[in-house]
Amino acid sequence: MKELAIIGSTASGKSDLAIKVALKKDAYILSLDSLSIYKQIDIASAKPSKQDLAKVPHFGVDLISVDEHFSVQNFIDLYRQTKQICLRDSKDLIIVGGTSFYLKSLLDGLSPLPVVSKEVEQKASIAMQDQRSAYESLYALDPLYMSKIASNDTYRTQKSLLIYYASGVTPSEWFRANPPKPIIKDLAIYNISTERDLLRSRIEKRTTNMLEDGLIDEVKELEKRYGMEPKPMKSIGIKETLEYLSGEIDLSELHTLINTHTAQLAKRQRTFNRSAFKDAMTAPLEELREVLLS
Repeated sequence: MKELAIIGSTASGKSDLAIKVALKKDAYILSLDSLSIYKQIDIASAKPSKQDLAKVPHFGVDLISVDEHFSVQNFIDLYRQTKQICLRDSKDLIIVGGTSFYLKSLLDGLSPLPVVSKEVEQKASIAMQDQRSAYESLYALDPLYMSKIASNDTYRTQKSLLIYYASGVTPSEWFRANPPKPIIKDLAIYNISTERDLLRSRIEKRTTNMLEDGLIDEVKELEKRYGMEPKPMKSIGIKETLEYLSGEIDLSELHTLINTHTAQLAKRQRTFNRSAFKDAMTAPLEELREVLLS
């Protein structure tokens, strides 16, 4: 079994290239996208079409509801499950998407967590009834670790409590004693570089297509069903549409804001990919297409 990754900023052409490569190599695809994981977010995530999904088996698409939590550990578990299926079916695997932090976690690994008993879960649950007090108690014990966590971050505060209660040591002590181990080694990574003006043009076209395809109706239904609190509701394309639906901005401003925020995201993605994957082959789409499909 062979594995490769195709990364790049949003609207760089990753998905189309991955499908072409998968068809040529008879491979499966694992989505590296933090929004495509949600069943009801189709347009805002720029998820591959049903036709494209039917061409090649995709993993990591349409798995959970918007109000369900998804973490880096969940992604690592998903990768392991997908790899087993590829081994069973004698298929190669192509990892593709813009959430490169997930890919970095596969290369670096995550520290194992202590075994959590039902008693520990119950103890943490009781403590979390006063989340602020729980956070402050942890901060007093381990200021170095807790300073990296927002005081209102319920999920990570509870996770820290579980580590402390289950292991008897602070999170900092636990992670020092249990360093991460790489999950993937020797992965070929192809990073699409796109000239800035071309990328902005592609982003503007994508925004137009999203609005024409029904983005506003999709977000309206998401808000009706889930409210505005779930983390995905704060994603680019969704948060701006919520502002439009509440009357804060007009349709022209909606288009402009999605373009602007998407371009800012693309810049952050380019910066992260350059610094995190120094051994990747970085080249324009046409050059990588020739390399991967020749």
